[in-house]
Amino acid sequence: LGASAPRGSNSEGVSTPMGLPCPRLGADTHPPVTGLSCFRHLSSCGILATSLAPKRPPGAPAWVPQPPARTFLNLAAPRLGGKRMEYSEERVLGYSMEQMYNVVANVESYRLFVPWCTSSKVLSCRKGLTRAELEVGFAPLVERYVSEISLTPQHQIRAVCNDSRIFSHLETLWRFSPGLPGQPDTCTLDFYVSFEFKSILHSHLASLFFDEVVKQMVTAFERWAEKVYGPQTIFAWTPPKSLALFMSI
Repeated sequence: LGASAPRGSNSEGVSTPMGLPCPRLGADTHPPVTGLSCFRHLSSCGILATSLAPKRPPGAPAWVPQPPARTFLNLAAPRLGGKRMEYSEERVLGYSMEQMYNVVANVESYRLFVPWCTSSKVLSCRKGLTRAELEVGFAPLVERYVSEISLTPQHQIRAVCNDSRIFSHLETLWRFSPGLPGQPDTCTLDFYVSFEFKSILHSHLASLFFDEVVKQMVTAFERWAEKVYGPQTIFAWTPPKSLALFMSI
């Protein structure tokens, strides 16, 4: 009698687990491949073990995509501690009330001389009311907003900011009144501005906005008037105690 194959082997002498027959794979034979399964080749008789990707346990919450991180200038800081700043200035100029009124009322020319103003255009205009879009650029911000401008010819111009990303409040007021007695080619110019940023992050820029824009405003309009109308008839001067800066909670 010939020797019988040992237990757990097939006729070709290849070991199989639990004595199951395992034919050899030919050179042209390939294991089946399924969609997302990955395969591991076992050392015993070329058996393929299938390892499936882990599944989400029943009842587990579905994956929810997270919103992208906000950029530095879009951080929504709380309004705690936000302060409204106010500034006023009075100056006697060697130009008539009508001349200075015309300089301030010509909004489209602001981009040519107003500090850090990069764009100015009138959106609409009807009797006594003008809507204008202004863009003010001072590092690291460039802010574009719409102003509603109320005009009282030769006496007053009031502009209120709307639709601003960083200002919760911005109001500018110009008043024109007679200057020196008996000199109609002079006038007294009163300038007032109040502003408040929407967040603490932007409020840190208040001193920059104040120094680079607000404090330079009257001087900028005075110099533009000189370019339009020529030298002043008097030496411009500032009445005592005419400068004021207020800060309120």
